[in-house]
Amino acid sequence: MGMADETETAPLSFEDALKRLETIVQQLERGDVPLDKSISLYQEGESLRRQCQERLDAAEARIQQITASADGSAARTAPYPSE
Repeated sequence: MGMADETETAPLSFEDALKRLETIVQQLERGDVPLDKSISLYQEGESLRRQCQERLDAAEARIQQITASADGSAARTAPYPSE
């Protein structure tokens, strides 16, 4: 279980988290993993899925902010220095 603890304390990059999630899904789909291991893999996968979703949501919010600033309609909500 040492490895699961490591991944929780050191967040993976989005790409690495996605790769790990794909690996977990493949292992679970093969069906050759013992039940206990399947449960821990599922829990790790759910944690990774949440992590990826949070990052996607944050990226989407940033993109919306940039887009709104670019068209000037929301420039007042995020003022830039006038210099």
